[in-house]
Order: sequence, then structure tokens, then C-alpha cells
Amino acid sequence: MKILALDAVTEACSAALYIDGASRQRYAVAPREHTRLMLPMVDALLGEADLALGDLDLIAFDRGPGSFTGIRITLSVVQGLAFAADLPVLGVSSLAALAQAAYRQRQAESVLSLIDARMGELYWGYYQWQGDRMQLQGEEQVSRLSAIPLSAEAQVFGSGVAARGEALRQHGFTRLNDEAALRYPHAEYIAELAAASPEQAGTVEAAQPVYLRNKVTG
Repeated sequence: MKILALDAVTEACSAALYIDGASRQRYAVAPREHTRLMLPMVDALLGEADLALGDLDLIAFDRGPGSFTGIRITLSVVQGLAFAADLPVLGVSSLAALAQAAYRQRQAESVLSLIDARMGELYWGYYQWQGDRMQLQGEEQVSRLSAIPLSAEAQVFGSGVAARGEALRQHGFTRLNDEAALRYPHAEYIAELAAASPEQAGTVEAAQPVYLRNKVTG
């Protein structure tokens, strides 16, 4: 299976090409540079693999939650590419991608994914490793830190740790990880999650963002 995956919903921008279980990625933390970076990343990955867009099986993308502007940029690029090559698309949660990375890189089987939502709030979701991927426990939500239930076993990953580290400790969370490499979603894990459930892919018209809240924060 050949999957192109795209992500620009946080300060980081990345693209990954997944081919039969192996992936290569382009990744950069470059706020406000996503529009300039994404298509060159795609071109470089396809060129390295000697593939055309039409050789792919599907395009996976980060559907959010995250920056409203970043989600719109991601969707715009995905829709253009998918329409041009008549490819199915599959959205993957940014919070799930963080959790998948936490397992692959740090063997964390219980994860609280946190993304800074600004305005004093966090996007969050609890995940457990089950089978071959991280599975959401309950629902993804956006709230103030005080509304996030405490879990003693979950390790905490994502940009929310950098933004609210001291407050998290005061709230009772102790297993905090603020490594730069695990602060933002990566397209390679979006691709991996998409490869685990390709049957969920649909037409480009069905590609929908997940904002979790209605008020625009950038």
C-alpha cells in the first residue's frame, strides 16, 4: 500500500510517504510557513520514490484538532491533490497521531495527548495501545485543564505540556514528556494509522475537519 500523509495543524508541518510498512518523512517546525513548505515536501518525497501522484492508493491527512488555519491549509492541499489524481482520502486525529508516536518512540501504552488550544484551553484525549494502534478511550475534547480527569498511569505528550507544564504538575500529573520530537503530530504516524484502516477512506468531498470548538483561534 502506498499512502501520502500530510499535516499542518500545529506549529509543525510534515509530509510522509508510506510504502508497504516503511515510511520516509519531511518535517519542519515553521509557524506561518506551512503553505510554502507542504507541496515541495510532497514533490521531494514522490521524486525520491520515483512515484507519480496517481501511483498512490490514498492520501491521509491530519483532520485536527489544532489551529483552524492549519487545518484549512491541510484540507486545501489534500483536496487539490486528491481531486487531481482521483484518490480517496482519510482523515486521522492529531491527538491519535501524538499517541501513536508516543508508543512507537517511548513505548508508552497509556497516553494523554494534549495540544495547546490557546484561550486557556487544551485539546485532549486519552489513548490505550490495543492490537496494532492507539485507541481512543472516551471522546476527544477541548476544555480547561481543571476539567481533564487525572490518570495516574497515563504519560502526557504534546504541545500542551510545554504550554501548561507547571499547571499540569499542580493538577496532579507527574508523567510529563516535553521532548521537542514528540511535541507535535508527525505525518508518518498519520500514515501508519491510515494504513491500519484503509477501508475508512472516502471521496474527497467527504473529507471533514475536526475543530472541537467553534471559535476561531488561528
